[in-house]
Amino acid sequence: MSKDTLEKFYSAFQAHDAKIMAECYHKDVVFNDPAFQNLDYDKVTAMWAMLIQRSKGNLEINFDSIVGDDKMAQCIWEADYEFSTTGRTVHNIIHATMEFKDDLIIKHTDHFNFWRWSRMALGVPGLLLGWSPMLKNKVRKMARASLDKYMQEN
Repeated sequence: MSKDTLEKFYSAFQAHDAKIMAECYHKDVVFNDPAFQNLDYDKVTAMWAMLIQRSKGNLEINFDSIVGDDKMAQCIWEADYEFSTTGRTVHNIIHATMEFKDDLIIKHTDHFNFWRWSRMALGVPGLLLGWSPMLKNKVRKMARASLDKYMQEN
């Protein structure tokens, strides 16, 4: 059941267990969110491992409102953490949509208010420019470069 897969995925996230999270993904998965675009299996599993590792235990995940069936499900999850680049505290509210194949996540799309996130994570630059495509593209480039570096080192 897709709901069981989501429960397993987010429970592993709460426990900071990227290995179990990876087990919930289909090998042909595609992941997207406002910062990370078109990640395949290797990249999305590395992304979660990187985010967990960089949180240094300072990451709290909560999830609820799981609805769906064997093909598609949605949930709301929240993350409280210190943004490693700036040291600023972030409380992000994310709406996740997932599609399933063979009871594994094959498409994972997270939506969140980028301007709200950028104000918390980046401070004044996020407040002033968080709405702009320029800042969003800059964050995407930095996120991808950070992920590429992490994957090379690990």
